[in-house]
Amino acid sequence: MVGPDGAGKTTTMRILLSLLTPDSGTAEIGGRDILKESEEIKQHIGYMPQRFSLYGDLTVLENLEFYAEIYQVPNKEKKEKIEDLLRFSNLTNHSYKLADQLSGGMKQKLALSCNLIHTPKYLLLDEPTIGVDPVARREFWKILFELKEGGTTIFVSTPYMDEAERCDEIGLMNNGKIVKTDTPANIINSFNKPIICVTSENNHLARDIALKEEYVTDSYLFGEELHIVVDDSDNAIKKLLKKFDTNYIKASINKISPSLEDVFVNIIKSEKRR
Repeated sequence: MVGPDGAGKTTTMRILLSLLTPDSGTAEIGGRDILKESEEIKQHIGYMPQRFSLYGDLTVLENLEFYAEIYQVPNKEKKEKIEDLLRFSNLTNHSYKLADQLSGGMKQKLALSCNLIHTPKYLLLDEPTIGVDPVARREFWKILFELKEGGTTIFVSTPYMDEAERCDEIGLMNNGKIVKTDTPANIINSFNKPIICVTSENNHLARDIALKEEYVTDSYLFGEELHIVVDDSDNAIKKLLKKFDTNYIKASINKISPSLEDVFVNIIKSEKRR
């Protein structure tokens, strides 16, 4: 699930977990009603909020043992499960460290491991890689893919479009509503407007100039580039080059394929215009 801040992603997760009561409507997890069968659902769920509270004064091993007690993991299974999770998350050599001594990526892997101690069928993760470095993000997602292959259903919210593209299905959320759901490929392919990419010495001025042209649908900064949505890419490129040249802007323009982020930006903007 992806959406701007305040779209309702965290609220949706809390409703699914029966932590909040919905104003209306229904929802099920594994065929079980979240209101009528919440206690049974909780036995099969792992939940990692944005700020997962590890016990900083406990070691990695002690945190896992503590959560094993909370989830009532039988003693005969506990030791083997903890050892498996330590190997799985590459934390075996760090099991003696206090949780507060871990890096951001290691803390997230420990938090995930604590939620896996009871082998949940469903795993809900609320922006789990926020503040984690790129290498740790890749390692974290490698673990998620292994869990998926093992049969775990994973519901994750993320602000990172590259992460969203790895999922089987994406839900785009805005103002408390799911505005589009589909596979990443289908969402990208559904965008039928040409996009051109501009690199210039003054992208802010180039954007303002482009937005005044009737053949330009939208223009927005995209990192160090400027992306412009147009009706006819070949015609737009010729006209914009002349406009930029008239305004003493040196620019190069190329037609590009839309990314998921391009589609997301345009869907959210079109929703706001309604």
